Amino acid sequence: MFRFRPESQFTFRPGQYATLAIEHDGKLIQRPYSIVSSPYEDFLEFFVELVPQGELTPRIWDLKPNDHVLVRNRIVGAFTRDEKAGMKRHIMAATVTGIAPYVSMIRTHRVDLDRGAIEQRFAVVQGASRSWEFGIYKDEMDKIARQGWVDYIPTVSRPWEDPEWNGESGRVDDVFRKYADNLDFDRTNSVGYACGHPQMIENIRGILARARFPKTQIKEEKYFSIASPES
Repeated sequence: MFRFRPESQFTFRPGQYATLAIEHDGKLIQRPYSIVSSPYEDFLEFFVELVPQGELTPRIWDLKPNDHVLVRNRIVGAFTRDEKAGMKRHIMAATVTGIAPYVSMIRTHRVDLDRGAIEQRFAVVQGASRSWEFGIYKDEMDKIARQGWVDYIPTVSRPWEDPEWNGESGRVDDVFRKYADNLDFDRTNSVGYACGHPQMIENIRGILARARFPKTQIKEEKYFSIASPES
């Protein structure tokens, strides 16, 4: 988890992303990252997974308090909470850092509720290979879930490597299907979201399509693409 305090004010919608950059050898190394923080907070927060051989993340890991990064002036993205379909229920699938936009949406809605907004319902299924990959956000989501308007379901796909884990196990898409049924999220009352690994997104899209969700009630955000090997 990294927090940065912008030198100037940013406006954005929960679910959007910012582009971070660090200058190295006279060039900018930059990548987009979904924002975890709410627009109501005075900092920009990011959930970043270290790529040991990557160009940017090892340099982010080397940052110390009061160091600076560059942030592109415009925060953009269409992966925001749906307000057009008229649904008040939102079922969300994420792999690891893909939970970032959902945390932003849920933090924001918690403030809106205190200000008298109509309650929305959320179900968030977050998958990881092992439980420690959930980062600090598992504790935050567990705490918010106790308020009753969020169901948070973490699941690990390699429980044999995580013997102390006693929660759900299995792939995100399998657990997503189970809880969509058990918690009564369907095409008549819900919007479906998927963020993170492209294969997971494809699987979730298929699950929602078979459940007869219209395309207008399916939102997705890929964090990278899968390349085919050269022949």
